[in-house]
Amino acid sequence: MSYPDFFDRVPRLRVCDPLAAFLGASDDGVMEYAYHDAVRLAGHSCPTVASAYRIAILALSRLYEGEMPERGGVTVEFRQKEDEGVAGVMAAVATLLTGAAGPAGFRGLGGRFCRRGLLRFGAPLPLEFRYTRLDTGRRVDCAVDLSQVPGDPAIPSLMQECLRGRAGKDEQRHFAELWQGRVRRLLIDHWDDTRVFHAE
Repeated sequence: MSYPDFFDRVPRLRVCDPLAAFLGASDDGVMEYAYHDAVRLAGHSCPTVASAYRIAILALSRLYEGEMPERGGVTVEFRQKEDEGVAGVMAAVATLLTGAAGPAGFRGLGGRFCRRGLLRFGAPLPLEFRYTRLDTGRRVDCAVDLSQVPGDPAIPSLMQECLRGRAGKDEQRHFAELWQGRVRRLLIDHWDDTRVFHAE
């Protein structure tokens, strides 16, 4: 898989997954996720996928200060409904990183390792997302403001030309570079920008 160079510079997430250890997928249960994994899951790289990746890591770092996060150990709630806006895409990335799943998720083994029902939508939240630890009840509310990192002004017109089949290869390439340029700024230049990625 070829991908933009900046993908390798995006911080990764290490988690401990007790289910992975129990079933032998990983000897110690430690799993590492990279932005590439979120892109493979979604099938594309965009500000939404990037934001979901970043906000999950931010929330887990707040919940597990100094500890390795436990995959399958948190609930993830969305203020939006599942079919509203980009909630579905962001939820898929959240599930990848946290293990939290909706009604169709893993039901567990012998009363352990259940992932079903840990992902919820339409919750009355003060911010866009809430991550809560199952063991301690500690929670963090999060929000994303993409308006702080606008895309290049040429993107909308180039996108339309590409979608209509009127763009040549050079224009298509230029559009893709501009598109990923915004993603790069989000994940590299603004990774720690609290105006973009906010948690409380």
